[in-house]
Amino acid sequence: MITVRYFAGAREAAGVATEQLGGPTSVAALRAALTAAHPRLTDVLPKCALLVAGARTTSDDAQIPDDATIDVLPPFAGG
Repeated sequence: MITVRYFAGAREAAGVATEQLGGPTSVAALRAALTAAHPRLTDVLPKCALLVAGARTTSDDAQIPDDATIDVLPPFAGG
């Protein structure tokens, strides 16, 4: 089971702040599962940074370990 935490606009698009998922083992599979469960994420998710167990992940081939926490972070305004 992995925990997905949504922040700012991603939370609004998902309609939840946190959820637990079983099954996705790669970032590509996670993206597919998230957009299937929350269609409003389709436009937001490609712009988001994904932190897998605290480390930014840019590769869709990256593996997600069991019990990982995934943070979905949209771009933030400001500096």
